[in-house]
Amino acid sequence: MTMLSGLHLARFNSLPLPRKGTKRKGTLVNKLYACLASGNCFKPWLAMHQLGQAFDLILVDVLKGEQKTPDYLNINPLGVVPYLETDAGFGIGESNAMLWFLAEDSPLMPSDRSERAEALQWMFFEQSKLEPFISPARFFTTILPEQRNDREADIAAWQASAEVGLFRLDAHLSGRKFMLKTGYSIADIAIFGYVHVLNEAGLSRNDYPAISRWIDDVTETDGFRPLAELGRTTGKAA
Repeated sequence: MTMLSGLHLARFNSLPLPRKGTKRKGTLVNKLYACLASGNCFKPWLAMHQLGQAFDLILVDVLKGEQKTPDYLNINPLGVVPYLETDAGFGIGESNAMLWFLAEDSPLMPSDRSERAEALQWMFFEQSKLEPFISPARFFTTILPEQRNDREADIAAWQASAEVGLFRLDAHLSGRKFMLKTGYSIADIAIFGYVHVLNEAGLSRNDYPAISRWIDDVTETDGFRPLAELGRTTGKAA
């Protein structure tokens, strides 16, 4: 374990679903800047584990404002996480774009053109109809509960908006095991990021039986790691 201006770095060697044809580009390896408990940070972290890709993880404490420090802004001028410094030598600042990059030529990327388009459709849906509402409701309900009473009206509004998207998602999943007919993919990881912690946003899995069943199915996929493990030093420290 090394330190980078207060940011904690660890290298992970993950296991299943080996990426077909992967070759390291020089000595570079994907480097993920992330914070604990974040559904968006969880997505690329989980994908790299399930694809068996070695990566560096640098923890950024957003509650302490580390994402706004000069050191981090020099890495990502937008001052947000997650951020992926890729093994191709460029950075990506959106979690679902990270998934698209990481999954190329792997079992997580749909091979059919129409399936890839459907995956994108649901990934856009996640960022517009689910994450913007589940995430802040969860933040002020579970992560920063001391502010819950002051944000009660906002939380109720976020929950109501999230329910619209969740009912649509539940209807979709009532007819299939995973998001796409061809099976588990980056579309599932994108949706799973925040939907699987909907109870922490003050919502209930009991209201969405197909989603509840799907959450259980995702946790049974090869190489799955839970959000609670994000940040644990389970691989070889760099």
